[in-house]
Amino acid sequence: MTDRTRIRRLPEKTRTDRAALDEVLDSALVAHVAIVDDGQPYALPMACARDGERLLVHGSTGSRLMRAMAAGAAVCVTVTHLDGLVLARSAFNSSMQYRSAMILGSARPVADQLEGLRVLTEHLIPGRWDILRAPTAKELAATMVLEIPLTQWSVKISDSPPEDEPEDLDAAVWAGVIPLTVNRGAAVPAPDLRFDLPAPDQP
Repeated sequence: MTDRTRIRRLPEKTRTDRAALDEVLDSALVAHVAIVDDGQPYALPMACARDGERLLVHGSTGSRLMRAMAAGAAVCVTVTHLDGLVLARSAFNSSMQYRSAMILGSARPVADQLEGLRVLTEHLIPGRWDILRAPTAKELAATMVLEIPLTQWSVKISDSPPEDEPEDLDAAVWAGVIPLTVNRGAAVPAPDLRFDLPAPDQP
């Protein structure tokens, strides 16, 4: 933990063990990546995958965000899982259950772009890479995979029930937690699918 990654608001929700960071990142499909370009902040959602001591993201080589990141711009990456709505007896004490991570640093192109694409693809749909046709040289030239080292990070987890004021406990208002989950639905085949093929297994 550094002064830049120290959680100041509700610090009791801080998790400093590396396993907590890995769990948040490994269960994420999207990260929000932010930079400041010419004095203007920009934040964009990007597919992501943890690969050991780095987080991978990818995008178009024509993207301003990707070009700035590849050139060494400072980045802030956040991942959030919303796990529940915490309904207290007052609006002030109502909250959310969540798992979140923030990564600070700078990005650089991965040494093996093809391997980076494989890692990202396998994270999204395990087993998919081996059945896809190989990327063409033109497609590889148009795509960039970047890595952000996992050296400066913070994790914040909120998993508590409502914390009402003592004087509110007698109020005739329901209090508790409404869990929220993200589930993969049934696969929908492409309208131009020419073969009777099974859909990918869902993790």
